[in-house]
Amino acid sequence: MSEPDFDVAVVGAGPAGCVTAYLLAQQGHSVVLVERGEAPGAKNLSGGVLYGRVLEQVFPDFAAAAPVERRVVRNAVTFLTSTGAVGVDLTSDRLDGNAYTVLRARFDAWLAERCEEAGVFLMPGVRVDRLLTSPSGAVTGLVAGDDELSARVVVAADGVNSFLARGLGLRPKPAQNQLAVGVKAVVSLPRETIDDRFGLVGDEGAALAMVGEATGGIGGGGFLYTNATSLSVGVVLRLDDLAASGASASDVFDRYCEHPAVQRYLRGGEVLEYGSHLVAEGGLGMLGTVATDGLVVVGDAAGLTINSGLTVRGMDLAIGSAIAAAGGIGDALDAGDTSAAGLAGYRERLMAGFVGKDLTTYAKAPAFLERPRMYRDYGPVLEDVMVRAFDLDTTPRKHLASVAWDALRTSPVGMLDLASDLWAGVRAL
Repeated sequence: MSEPDFDVAVVGAGPAGCVTAYLLAQQGHSVVLVERGEAPGAKNLSGGVLYGRVLEQVFPDFAAAAPVERRVVRNAVTFLTSTGAVGVDLTSDRLDGNAYTVLRARFDAWLAERCEEAGVFLMPGVRVDRLLTSPSGAVTGLVAGDDELSARVVVAADGVNSFLARGLGLRPKPAQNQLAVGVKAVVSLPRETIDDRFGLVGDEGAALAMVGEATGGIGGGGFLYTNATSLSVGVVLRLDDLAASGASASDVFDRYCEHPAVQRYLRGGEVLEYGSHLVAEGGLGMLGTVATDGLVVVGDAAGLTINSGLTVRGMDLAIGSAIAAAGGIGDALDAGDTSAAGLAGYRERLMAGFVGKDLTTYAKAPAFLERPRMYRDYGPVLEDVMVRAFDLDTTPRKHLASVAWDALRTSPVGMLDLASDLWAGVRAL
């Protein structure tokens, strides 16, 4: 029996694929990293927030060396109404180094360069058509066009639609309520303008999350992140709710950008990029089989995302899964057993670490965030309470509890609704 071309073949050069490839090469294994785009990051739109503590385990100095945009010191969660906004806005130096904004085209390219330095063989511009399998069904490599490439282990890091994982039946077709449509843009603005509008200094950055009128009542939310000389802006719309509404995702995005609370940050900017893609929203419920004979699944391909209502996480979970996968695959290669049983250490590491524990903690979050009142009713209620509190005229004042009670009595939210949502929110978030 001939020797395989590589110990490991990784499909997809995003954070999950790159970190898996890098760590396995560091262990001394031969690794090929196959990327469909013309270069790593070439197919990525916009960017996002990288919660970087996990990446520090791989690259302790990444914040100084990598092309990060800004370090996030301001986080805000805002309910939008038709013309107003009310929310929680936190600025604290205690958040320094916790998160960074990145533009994936630049960041993924940097990760791929680290892989090549570690000895990974990078193959960009290659589309994998299918997996090679043995008569017993074990994965033994890849097929790309007329070419075949054999490996002891294949790593599927090919994104939320992962045809590799789904082709083997490791993940069922996601339900519509487990997926969302993300519409994003990058808007260019001078650094000084961004600093002034967001109250930032130097390399400080901000991450704003918005719900309610941000999506026109459709389940999901809007975001606004500061880059060095641009803003990443977009909406994420739950697929089932979007379909039921009959609305156009691009129209929802346009209305979001035109809202006064958003437009104040965007005005005068120039759109550099615009597009849409699918986003996993199912949390723990989307996690299928992550290891089988000769194959492991990491990152978005394994459905590893968490939307807690306060933060939307994907990259840190992808990197966490990569660290777990590299450990599990390394053990399997050293033992000479790349069967499902030999690769089971990956799932054990995944679930024992922060990725599995956080997925379990927020397992109820997707169902909680499906409640329509979160996007339709609570914004106006909160705005009403705050307007009554700050609209000081000659009318005698009431205690805030009475003000809140008056606002609730005239809103669609009943006391039983409020109690139910509060209890569900405490358990889910």
